[in-house]
Amino acid sequence: MASETTELVLPLALDVAREDAREAGLSYAGGVPPAVAWQLFSTGHALLVDVRSGEERKFVGHVPQSLHVPWASGTSLTRNPRFVRELEAKTGGKDAVLLLLCRSGKRSALAAEAAAKAGFTQVYNVLEGFEGEIDEQQHRGAADGWRFHGLPWVQD
Repeated sequence: MASETTELVLPLALDVAREDAREAGLSYAGGVPPAVAWQLFSTGHALLVDVRSGEERKFVGHVPQSLHVPWASGTSLTRNPRFVRELEAKTGGKDAVLLLLCRSGKRSALAAEAAAKAGFTQVYNVLEGFEGEIDEQQHRGAADGWRFHGLPWVQD
C-alpha cells in the first residue's frame, strides 16, 4: 500500500515542479525539494546526479549510488566543457528523469539549464542542495539542504 501511495504522489510532485518551472520561465523541468528527490531516486523513478566537484563529494559527503558529473572542477570551479556529453553518457540518454544536486542548488540550476538547452527533457534541480544555503553566521546546513533533512549520505 505504501508503494502505491508513493506511485501516486511522485508524478504529482513532478507535475507541480513542471508547472512552477513554466510559471517562472525556467528552461528546465523544474525544482524538487530534497525529500521528493530522495523518494524519486530511492524508488528508481529518477537518477540522482551530483554536479559538485570531486573534492566536494570526497570531503563533504555524497549520496550513496548517486552518479557524478562535475559541472565545474578545481578550487576556481572551472566549468567542465564536457558536462553535457558526460551527463548523457552516464545517464543513458536525454529522456531519463534526472535530479541534479550541488551544494546549495545554484550550480545544479545552471547545469539543469545547460542540459535542457542540449535537449534533456526531464532534468530537475534539487532545491536547497546538499549542504543548504549559508546563514548569518556563515554556516551551511543549519536550516535546509539534503543533510539537514536527514536524508542518506556518506563521507569518505
